Amino acid sequence: MILRTTLAALAALSLAACESAQDEAAEERADVIEDTTEAQADALEEQAGETDNEAAETALNEQADAVEQQGDAAADQVEQEAGETD
Repeated sequence: MILRTTLAALAALSLAACESAQDEAAEERADVIEDTTEAQADALEEQAGETDNEAAETALNEQADAVEQQGDAAADQVEQEAGETD
């Protein structure tokens, strides 16, 4: 009986460790997505700041906002999908 209880506890711990590793990996992927899209958005905002054309500046800033929002949404999706596998 003690052996069964011990084995069940070890199995539960192994499963928890696996899920934690999956969660951590998903968090890392989400961070990479956020960092990459934030860098893209920053580059667009820098271009916007360097232009003398107001319409182009507005368009670049809007594009930067869209890139950042898409990155946040993609990162959130990665984290949600990891949460569903727990």
